[in-house]
Amino acid sequence: MTEEHRPSAVALSYLDKTRAPIVVAKGYGTVAESIMREARTHGLYVHASPDLIRLLMQVDLDRQIPPELYVAVAEVMAWIHDLDALQGAQAGT
Repeated sequence: MTEEHRPSAVALSYLDKTRAPIVVAKGYGTVAESIMREARTHGLYVHASPDLIRLLMQVDLDRQIPPELYVAVAEVMAWIHDLDALQGAQAGT
């Protein structure tokens, strides 16, 4: 089975808001499943975007995402922000 047909996952960290997000974990198969399981266990969002994942898999661990991916990653971060805002609004009702 090729890497393209196995589950894949990339985890980003954006703790330092003065820098671009950093790739903190990535993998295929059982490693990818473990990354996604851990994210969900810790209440983190998991977003499925095969094209973006394929591009992020090319970034070395502990490296910032390249400028070419800023817009795509920003769109995912905006999606997460919207989900947080929606959940906050629903919790307040």
